[in-house]
Amino acid sequence: MILLENKRISFDYEILETFEAGIVLDGWEVKSLRAKHGNLKSAWVRVRDGEAWLENCSIPAWRYSDEIQPKERPRKLLLHKREIEKMIAKSEEKGRTIAPTKIYTKGRTIKCEIVIGKGRKKYEKRQVLKTRDAEREVRKVMKNFNS
Repeated sequence: MILLENKRISFDYEILETFEAGIVLDGWEVKSLRAKHGNLKSAWVRVRDGEAWLENCSIPAWRYSDEIQPKERPRKLLLHKREIEKMIAKSEEKGRTIAPTKIYTKGRTIKCEIVIGKGRKKYEKRQVLKTRDAEREVRKVMKNFNS
């Protein structure tokens, strides 16, 4: 089940590669995420000292918690060393970004989908919108044709 999603990533970036990572969370963060509270809009992934960190991901305090917690703190991502090395190599190319697209549950664990993307130009974004509109029209015609 998808808990948080950043749909803007697929519009702003051409997705080159995806990874699945676990996240190190506190108990109150898990409860808050399961209630679908949080924001991935301005989040990114930083690789530092051979570890991947989820930066600027906002998870508000669980409403029944009595202690004060920081909303935006770096959270460690659990990836294999090979995946981190691959991420570093891909992200060092010009114009590449590592960003989270989804936080979801897989069984009892909470996972994060990370993508490596290349930023799109304004004219490329317009082309994406035109393609989506055309596909939507085709689906609409096919639906009416089949009915």
